[in-house]
Parts: sequence; C-alpha cells; structure tokens
Amino acid sequence: MKLTPSLCCAAIACFALWAVEPLNVKLGQWETTTTTQTAGLPPIPQEIMDKMTPEQRAMMEQRMKGNGTARTITNKSCMTKDDLDKAMKLGADEQGCSRTVITSTSTRQEIKVECNREGAKAAGTVKIEATSSDTVKGSMQMAVTTNGHTMNVNNSFTSKWLGPVCEKEK
Repeated sequence: MKLTPSLCCAAIACFALWAVEPLNVKLGQWETTTTTQTAGLPPIPQEIMDKMTPEQRAMMEQRMKGNGTARTITNKSCMTKDDLDKAMKLGADEQGCSRTVITSTSTRQEIKVECNREGAKAAGTVKIEATSSDTVKGSMQMAVTTNGHTMNVNNSFTSKWLGPVCEKEK
C-alpha cells in the first residue's frame, strides 16, 4: 500500500464522507489548504529496499532529512451531491481496508480507518467539522508500518467554498 502525503491530502480535500448523515456543506467549487507533517521512516517494503542501488538509497536518505518539516499545499476541488453521498475513498475501498464511523452529524464527523495490505499496516482517525455551510476544517492522524518501520502522518486542513460553479478540470 502506498500512502503518501499527497494521497492523504487529496483524500482529505474530498471531505465528503460515507457516513450516515452527510456534512451540511454547499455544493460547488472548494479551496482546501492542507498542512502535512511526517515523522519516522517511510514504509518501503524490504523487497524494494533490496533492489535499490547505493545511489538510490543515498537519495532516499537525503530526502528523509526533511522529514518532520511541515508542508502546506492548496488545491481546488468540485463538491457534488454525488460526492457527499459517496464513501470517501481514503484507501477504504481497497482490499484489506476498513472504516468505522465513530461520530456523524451534519456538522461533525469522526472516522477510524485501518488497512492491512501487502505487508503494510495503516491505522488512524479522520476528524472533520463543518463550522458553517461554506467552511470546513479537520485533521487526520495515520501511522503506517512496514518491516518494523513506522511513519506517522499528521494532516490539518481548512476548506472554504468559492462558489456554486466548478472550474473545469484540466
């Protein structure tokens, strides 16, 4: 299972959940700013590590020196009624993953996510709050473990509604 900060951010940006009661948010164009911080070694399967050249390992180690530094991205997405009614992916539609809705109201949702796939285990919690119908904030904490190495991923995000008309995707 490949759980990158980008995947986490994209999943959070699609804050519509599969829960019993969808969030009371407006449909249309949304802008989400996500801050991601990781700690620990990335969950790279041993068979991939074994195939790396010394140069590739050195490059990976160099990249890991920035581990722990918060990264912030902003993106836009289109929220449709179908998105609110569908399950949020977050890897939970993949084999070996499960999700448990802890809390679900029109303003707050908390979901537990667990995955066990290809030797990687991931577990965490997603919390979302619709502070109004046009603003949402939330967080996600995940621990991903492979070969005894654990990487913790912590995300926080804020989303604001931009308008009822979505930009066309490029």
